[in-house]
Amino acid sequence: MHIAPDLQLPSLPEVTLRALEACHQDASYRKISEIVAADTALVARILALANSALYGPATPIRSIDQALLRLGTRRFHTLVLTAALRQLLFELGGDEWQQLRDFWRHSLTTALTARALATLTRYPEPDEAFMLGMLHNIGELIAIKTPATEAKQHYLDHQSDIAAELVTSWGLGPMAADAMRYQQALPSELRDAGHLVKLISLATRLALSDAAGIAAAGTVFGLNEELTREINRRIGHEVTGMANSLGIPLDEDYSGESASRKLKQTILRQAMASQALNLADISGETDDILAETVNSLTLITGLPALCFGHAGDNLVLLSGTIGDIPELAVTAKPGGSVLTEAFISGLPVSLGERPPTVLDRQLLSLLHTPSLLAIPVVSDDQCPGIFALGTDSEQLPTTLELADIFVRQLAPVLASRTGPDAKTAPDSKQLDQEVAQDRLRRQVHEVSNPLTIIRQYIYQLRSRLEDGDVQEELDIIRDELDRAGNLLLQMSHTDAPDHDGGSVELNSELESLARILEDSLFSDDNRDLTLKLGNQSTQVAAGATRIRQVVINLVRNAAESLPENGGIVEVRTASPVWQNQRTWVELEITDTGTGIPGEIRDALFSPVTSTKGEGHSGLGLSIVKQLVDDMEGIIACRTGQEGTTFRILLPAASHKKNETD
Repeated sequence: MHIAPDLQLPSLPEVTLRALEACHQDASYRKISEIVAADTALVARILALANSALYGPATPIRSIDQALLRLGTRRFHTLVLTAALRQLLFELGGDEWQQLRDFWRHSLTTALTARALATLTRYPEPDEAFMLGMLHNIGELIAIKTPATEAKQHYLDHQSDIAAELVTSWGLGPMAADAMRYQQALPSELRDAGHLVKLISLATRLALSDAAGIAAAGTVFGLNEELTREINRRIGHEVTGMANSLGIPLDEDYSGESASRKLKQTILRQAMASQALNLADISGETDDILAETVNSLTLITGLPALCFGHAGDNLVLLSGTIGDIPELAVTAKPGGSVLTEAFISGLPVSLGERPPTVLDRQLLSLLHTPSLLAIPVVSDDQCPGIFALGTDSEQLPTTLELADIFVRQLAPVLASRTGPDAKTAPDSKQLDQEVAQDRLRRQVHEVSNPLTIIRQYIYQLRSRLEDGDVQEELDIIRDELDRAGNLLLQMSHTDAPDHDGGSVELNSELESLARILEDSLFSDDNRDLTLKLGNQSTQVAAGATRIRQVVINLVRNAAESLPENGGIVEVRTASPVWQNQRTWVELEITDTGTGIPGEIRDALFSPVTSTKGEGHSGLGLSIVKQLVDDMEGIIACRTGQEGTTFRILLPAASHKKNETD
């Protein structure tokens, strides 16, 4: 039975809804990639389009990040919206909702396990392993949406061949197809199979969390039982954390009806905002567009509105839906009103229960409403205008959502008409954008060595802690991860074996990481993180990804080793350092903990049981050792009752390695 490569498959509505929200909020590629990668149906749609004839004989896609970059923002947003609309056409019953939820959990568990195994066994493309883990049982997803019993059973009985056929049609290569085709091979038959085949086969078994999978890990990769169970436990925490963040219940009966209704409402509101914007004249200058679109905003919200434009140091009232418009210009500097606060912050601000300023009272009088909501229009990091809506507390949530959708759709329209060259040379600006986009496509061929371990820590923390303040701190870490992911996406790709090459300024990376680490690990008054960075150049011949993985792992371990009464973790750099006929940059991470116990020291960099109790293991240090080895560095440990120091030597970027090294 032939399977069309451009599949229309059901997704959990919670995932589709979150993907829509991310697109609507212009989230980073990393944020969007995380959401999309967690859903097999969306992965299949993206791969089918990114590897289609539309892009000609291009390099095959081997990760979701690459696919998103090839599609571009606008085309991807359209794809997600189309996928969301198609979700409304799938009529699933109670049992099918349960099957879809269980399918999602198993495929995500397999994908995360495949990526963890890839990192542990040094497979050069962890994201490829993740992607194939998401697709390995796609035949089951086809069966869920197939009403005919006979056809349904066919898809279930031929999952491996179906996945191999689709992977081949998407141009992912023969090794990827083999990984799908031989996923059910016996462990004894896989000892000398290709690396990718072994990864996917073992990941599918470990996702079942049974004794057979544990035994297979020893047969296929020689992993001991303790380490394998630790991988299973960590992946379980990560899946639970992702499910919680999406609002998907894992331990109770599941029905997607409620989320489907919310998805319908979201699609309807976006369609309303788009249609209302199309009714306005958006062919003029920025102020003209703002003045015109205030009528569209009132049309979809049903509320009176005022529109202010930004001119010099002032906010000037341009138009409104209240009748006669008075002449009004106010300072754009902070003054305590919701209008200026929204303009400065770039975020919606509601009057709520706060005492109104004089300007607030003036706007309430013009709008004839009990409350006020200010919505800025942010375009290219500028705020050319701001809307003031008259509202009340009951209407606020719906009004905020509709208005936010509207101004986000308006922002790109204004972006094409702003900037110093917009009026005189629009063709030049368009050409510059096309050149920049082409440069990005050429630079990004693969994204290697993802921040797997850091993500696992975040999901573990989110699943264990309910405190709101802690959640905010975790959000800071996630924001920085997004930023780091975007930096990775800008890295040039070559066909050289080193998938994270180039050089990086170590001191700069440490300074950037310090804020994340201080906010997340050293928020207590009795814990301190100090930096003592050398004055000379610390440019090292390594990629930012590996540097960050090493530092975050070691600093996190150091922080957790501090006693209850607190302590200090010190990060120090020095350069140049001459050792073994080479020039190095030295990195030391020291803590004032109680030291590493003797029974742990002998197998320090092997995966062993940690002394930090439930929830921890020695897996982090084994990965740190692998990363340092991959960077051709040296790592050593000095420990005693007064604390522990990890000393790392990294090759200086200017060093030319001798042939006799």
